Amino acid sequence: MVTPTDSTAALAMSGVRFVRDGTTILDRIDWQVRTDERWVVLGPNGSGKSSLCQIATLYQHPSRGSVRVLGGELGRVDVRALRRRIGVTSAALAGMMQPKLTAEQIVVAGKHAALAHWWNTYDDADWEQARACLARVGCLAHADQRFGTLSSGERQRVLLARALMTDPGLLVLDEPTAGLDLAGREQLIQTLTQLAQDTSAPPLIVVTHHVDEIPPGFTHALLLSGGRIHAAGPIADVLTSARLTGCFGLDLAVERRHDRWRAWATGAATSWTTREVGPSKR
Repeated sequence: MVTPTDSTAALAMSGVRFVRDGTTILDRIDWQVRTDERWVVLGPNGSGKSSLCQIATLYQHPSRGSVRVLGGELGRVDVRALRRRIGVTSAALAGMMQPKLTAEQIVVAGKHAALAHWWNTYDDADWEQARACLARVGCLAHADQRFGTLSSGERQRVLLARALMTDPGLLVLDEPTAGLDLAGREQLIQTLTQLAQDTSAPPLIVVTHHVDEIPPGFTHALLLSGGRIHAAGPIADVLTSARLTGCFGLDLAVERRHDRWRAWATGAATSWTTREVGPSKR
């Protein structure tokens, strides 16, 4: 059943199907993201999370169905102009950044979705905006530092600042915590928490593999499994043991403590704690 589309939604997908090389990646996707919502997308590897992001950010066209982003319908709008209103971070984008550029240059180039700042002209207001975005994510002190010398966590926060450069109407972050150490991950989560709690911030979509990486303040969750929506809605209704177990195909328990989530395999935990460990035999 197709959910009626809310014309005020920042993102609305209806009956979306995506097929690549004869393989169905996504199917029967009905999803809406409203302007005051912060969504986390979870699912096993190969469930279609990155493809969902690519369609949401207008870098892929669905094989079937309709997609509306910020009032524009895919297929009836200039996607090049509309993409500039969508803030994006991803591992692929991080890999395209030139390491010799400074953090400030990386961010200011985001105004035109360019990979380098020398292809366009920027005025004093643009550079001021870039530094303001760096300050917003706690990286102003690194403005003049080369991107290649930053830590992985700092790079992710700089890319987040870049995504904010155009005051986007929608922000999509595809696995922003991937590859970060504990300190880098927690610093980025703190930054995303502040953004989620900022009423002036755009609607957020964050893709992650782990529930413990969900920033406090996120309001909704979507579970993908086999290219279809397993569950979607308010985060407390979706992130239950039963629904995560069904999505990942593994007996999982879930708890929420101090506004952070945690999940673990119940069978594995039981067998580990009850197994008696004796002296090794050679």
